[in-house]
Amino acid sequence: MFSIPGLKVISLTDAAAARIREIMAQSAGDAAPALGLRVGVKKGGCAGMEYTFEIAREINKGDEVVSEKDATVIVDAKAVLFLLGTELDFRTDRFSSTFVFNNPNQVSACGCGESVEIKPRGESAFAAS
Repeated sequence: MFSIPGLKVISLTDAAAARIREIMAQSAGDAAPALGLRVGVKKGGCAGMEYTFEIAREINKGDEVVSEKDATVIVDAKAVLFLLGTELDFRTDRFSSTFVFNNPNQVSACGCGESVEIKPRGESAFAAS
C-alpha cells in the first residue's frame, strides 16, 4: 500500500460514494463478486490521458484500496502518482450523470472534457506532505 502521512490517494464525496454503492449493488448477482470500482488512467485523447473505470473483481499487486463512506475504490497501481490527492465526485445535470475528478495533478483538459493532461506527483511533493 502507498502511504504518505496526511495525504490520501483518493477521497470520495458523498455523491460519489452513493453512486459506487449503487454500482456494486447492481453487480451483486454477477458470477464473480465485485470488490469495488477500479479507477485508473490511460494514454489517449487529444490532451494525452483519460480516466478509466471498471468493476474490480480482484486486487492486483500494488493497487491502492480506499474504503470510505461504505464504498470501495481500487486505484490501479500505475495511476497512483497521477491521482494522488484527488477527490472523486459524482454529478448529475439535465443532460448527463458522470464521475468528476477534482485532481490537483491535472494540468489541463481538452475542450470536450474527455481527456486531460496530468503530471504525476514527484518526490518533492512527498517532502512537503
